[in-house]
Amino acid sequence: MKTSREMRLLSNDPLLGFGNVGEGMAIQLTRDKRRVLWLAHESAPKNVTAVDVTNPKKPSVIVQTDLPHDKMRSNSLEVVGDTLVVAYQTAAVGLKPAGIELFDVADPSKPKTIGFFDASGPHSRGTHHLWFCDGHYIHCASGADDFKPKNPKDDQFYRIVDVRNPTKPTEVGRWWLPGTRDTDSEPALPRHPKFDAGYRAHNTNVYPKRPDRAYIGYLDGGAIVLDISDMSRPKQVMRWDYHPPMSGFCHTVLPLFDKGLLVVTDEATKPHGEDYPKLVWIVDVHVENKPISIATCPMPPLKPFFKRGGRFGAHNLHENRPVPGVWVSEDVIVGTFFNGGVRAFDVSNPFAPVEVAHAVPPAPRKSRLKAIQINDVLVDDRGVCFAVDRIIGGLYAFELKV
Repeated sequence: MKTSREMRLLSNDPLLGFGNVGEGMAIQLTRDKRRVLWLAHESAPKNVTAVDVTNPKKPSVIVQTDLPHDKMRSNSLEVVGDTLVVAYQTAAVGLKPAGIELFDVADPSKPKTIGFFDASGPHSRGTHHLWFCDGHYIHCASGADDFKPKNPKDDQFYRIVDVRNPTKPTEVGRWWLPGTRDTDSEPALPRHPKFDAGYRAHNTNVYPKRPDRAYIGYLDGGAIVLDISDMSRPKQVMRWDYHPPMSGFCHTVLPLFDKGLLVVTDEATKPHGEDYPKLVWIVDVHVENKPISIATCPMPPLKPFFKRGGRFGAHNLHENRPVPGVWVSEDVIVGTFFNGGVRAFDVSNPFAPVEVAHAVPPAPRKSRLKAIQINDVLVDDRGVCFAVDRIIGGLYAFELKV
């Protein structure tokens, strides 16, 4: 039986003292042969940071930009070629800018705005998450100026934005869980009795292997797969609804196409394991509209991590983005667990996942939580595992050998 080995730390960069990183990590292979890692910040005052990771043992900040104001965040970003797209979410509805900004980053040290998709509105906080890998369409979790939810917690839904003309982004399709919009004829959806996170889209992933499918984590709505063969009219083909009995906040839905599986994560949002369990699920979808959970990835001993401070439980996954510079695997998945660090699992036997590698950095200096809070992860095609801290710790680079 395989045993879990501790990943070797290659470097840690505090990002000029602004080490609060969100859920946006993307690799750019530049024309001058550099490897640049773009990072979105968890909260104000910083917008994005670009780090030269050509030598992962000696990362160096290229540029760090500021947000327009402190009532917003740039939680998510993606890069395709020399185009960077950044999601803007505001602290309250009705504020601006809210939506998606597009940049030309041919020179990573000088990002230049080339377009903006406005998602602001009287009931909108803008865009929380986006997915962009084909250079043509952005798939995002967003509000809109013409969308009023029945419940304020349900204000973000799935939108498709055409950016083939990046100076004029245009919505081409949208979908929301029936019963969440104020004009829906369907009844309002029941709320989770203890952990009401809302019915909102989070991750909105679309892959070239199945360009007619969108894989969406819909918080308390569970894991959803949409048919987007007609982008103007997305249709639900699968929903795995497991909240309750579980505690909510379905975050990521990662398809393993060759295996007929989905890897699904929840997000831990409470300190000290108060909302546990938040797990990494293995779901069989050989029959697409009949999902069934067949396993969960093993967790470390719970009590020690509950006591460490901050959140503990699943969150983001390395999502196998099909772009240059990124590692893709259907046998090993890598996820983040806040104070449980970053962990890799062998799922070659999907009924019995095994942890094969892990890294749990010590508490960053000046962290108010006195514990690491690993928020997101990206593995590049050299086997370098990049992970980020949510509070202040910045960027970590580990050697992933599995």
